[in-house]
Amino acid sequence: MSAIEKIEFNEALGERYLAYALSTILSRSLPDVRDGLKPVHRRLLYAMHELKLNPQSSFKKSARVVGDVMGKFHPHGDASIYDALVRLAQDFSVRYPLIDGQGNFGNIDGDNPAAMRYTEARLTGIGALLLEGIDEETVDFTKTYDEESEEPLVFPACFPNLLANGSTGIAVGMATSIPPHNLEELCQGMIALLENPELSDEQLLEHIPGPDFPTGGVLVESRESILQTYTTGRGSFRVRASYIKEELKGGGYQLVVTSIPYMVQKSKLIEKMAQLLFEKKLPLMSNFMDESSEDLRIVIEPKSRNIDPEMLMESLFKQTELESRFSLNMNVLSLEKRPEVLSLRTTLSQFLVHRFDILQKRTQYRLNQIISRLELLDGYLIVYLNLDEVIQIIREHDDPKAELMQRFQLTENQVEAVLNMRLRSLRKLQEIEIRAEHDKLSKEKEGLDKLLGSDKLQRSYLRKSFESLVKDFGKNTELGKRRTEISTPPKEITILDIMPIEVEPVTIICSEKGWIRVQKGHVKGEDIKYKEGDAERFVIPCQSHQKILIFTKLGKSYTLTTDKLPGGRSQGDSLRLMVDMEPEDEILFVGAIPLEKADYLLINNKGKGFRIESGNLMAQTRQGKQIFNISGNTEYVMACILLEKTHLAMIGTHRKLLIQPIDDIPFLMRGQGVTLHKYKEAEVSDILLMNAEEGLTYRRGLQVVKEMDLLPWTGKRGAIGKLAPLGFPRSNKFNG
Repeated sequence: MSAIEKIEFNEALGERYLAYALSTILSRSLPDVRDGLKPVHRRLLYAMHELKLNPQSSFKKSARVVGDVMGKFHPHGDASIYDALVRLAQDFSVRYPLIDGQGNFGNIDGDNPAAMRYTEARLTGIGALLLEGIDEETVDFTKTYDEESEEPLVFPACFPNLLANGSTGIAVGMATSIPPHNLEELCQGMIALLENPELSDEQLLEHIPGPDFPTGGVLVESRESILQTYTTGRGSFRVRASYIKEELKGGGYQLVVTSIPYMVQKSKLIEKMAQLLFEKKLPLMSNFMDESSEDLRIVIEPKSRNIDPEMLMESLFKQTELESRFSLNMNVLSLEKRPEVLSLRTTLSQFLVHRFDILQKRTQYRLNQIISRLELLDGYLIVYLNLDEVIQIIREHDDPKAELMQRFQLTENQVEAVLNMRLRSLRKLQEIEIRAEHDKLSKEKEGLDKLLGSDKLQRSYLRKSFESLVKDFGKNTELGKRRTEISTPPKEITILDIMPIEVEPVTIICSEKGWIRVQKGHVKGEDIKYKEGDAERFVIPCQSHQKILIFTKLGKSYTLTTDKLPGGRSQGDSLRLMVDMEPEDEILFVGAIPLEKADYLLINNKGKGFRIESGNLMAQTRQGKQIFNISGNTEYVMACILLEKTHLAMIGTHRKLLIQPIDDIPFLMRGQGVTLHKYKEAEVSDILLMNAEEGLTYRRGLQVVKEMDLLPWTGKRGAIGKLAPLGFPRSNKFNG
């Protein structure tokens, strides 16, 4: 009986999860910087190579390919393998399809492809380039999962597939997202790197201005933003649908969308537009029609011929996926076989290192073949000159091999080749042919020796190979022409500029228990009814087009618009259902954000705070935006105030008062702020915004007291302050 080994559960779980994470990262989710492929894609293409499904061959059923991949290389389900095959064949998913599909392989609407028993596949011309030279000892092979055969660890890859076709994937604790690019631009960039290895990302941008998506669209991103994204390996690209204006009889017009952003399903886009039109949230558009066939064509009709086409499209860009962002996270398996986030320049440089390695290995492989053939030709020449004697030795000697080696100084390989020749071949040996082939191979060997020994010649060779790629797949070809237009960022237009929203006075009502609603007109407190057990907390008169700011004690901000709030005679909806607040969090402030630029003051109970612009407070999602960083269980934000005064008065639980100018408080976008009032064993009790020239006003019982001489309590930011005036309320509150 074997001994039982005792180990800690946490240790065992950690080891196994780490093994799973590494397996997911290295063997499933992240592409290799050299060929841009994940293992499933590499196995698919290699299986097709073994089946001789080259571009010139006939098609074979996809089921045959999937079966070979699953049986020989990839021990996973057939559905996932077929999904990977289908994607490599979809010209709207990959910029340069690696598989030539015949049959129904799905469409841009999101419809599913036909079953694998109905579709057929073979390699495309550019897909075959990834495998060019794979049988010439250029890459390492490893045993398959059943150890019955071998599979390549990487492809020779004659073109930078990682950037040309892009890649997406989610691993454990990391992800990758790489958009596709134009192959000619990539080749020009690599040629520039060959000429100047010290080329910067900014200089590389002259050759590679941005992604080139299969579905076209318009890239509306500034050069500075693109440069930063490519330099850091992280960022995003803003892409819009492209459209044209068609004039109609009578002076009218219609807009025709001719391409949509990458990875956007047309059917879902149409569904969203129809929903917005039904809800009357697209007042500039009267109707739209999907007239797409092989080419995409979505016709948009304006409400009136007087509506500006740009304004109409802006309303759609703001509210639909006609505008989207594609993220870039250049997280790949680098040459060191580890996950790294690379810049554009580093990615191309590492690909070039791979290409140099493949070139040297292919050259050495061909050189070895020539050396072996020249050895045999030398032997054939000796045999030809001494043919009769050779035949006699073969006929009469018991060990002709040893005799031939001794008599004519032949090598073992030469003798084996001679002894294995047929008599008919011996008769056809001709000195002229042997010498001609020998001279030709010797000349080729000399050229290969020079190539192996010269970095300059290797760079020249690679340059010619990239120029050949440009000739075959460049912008002058149907496949290679740039599809995504590169434009300048559009002028930022607010929703008010686009939407003719009826501006009217409204009142935002938020109760103590967090039920929020909107009522038309400016309603007074006594006219507002609440649920039983609930009471008034925030009553905010504002305009219907203002945004609503919600700030919590844990330092998070949320933004709502009045059209998202329930109205009419309802008691409202719970604010917690409208935004994703933490269960332990509490609402601190609800207010309408001014239309003009405004500043807010945030202060926590420990006396720290900062000023922030209203634009930086606004959140874009339900999850909100962390503005004030909270540390410890006893810390919380106690004030979010719209700044309309010149000075801040703060009093602590130790009854020390400090008055400081608002201008001394710095602006931050987020953080923990700076110390406004220093405390040792106390915290903020109350705060008050005031104008110094108007004095400090506080309430003592029913009496209102005004202190005009503020010098004793006025100090710099972060001071300790002085004891409050004699008679200040024992509650430490300015309002008594």
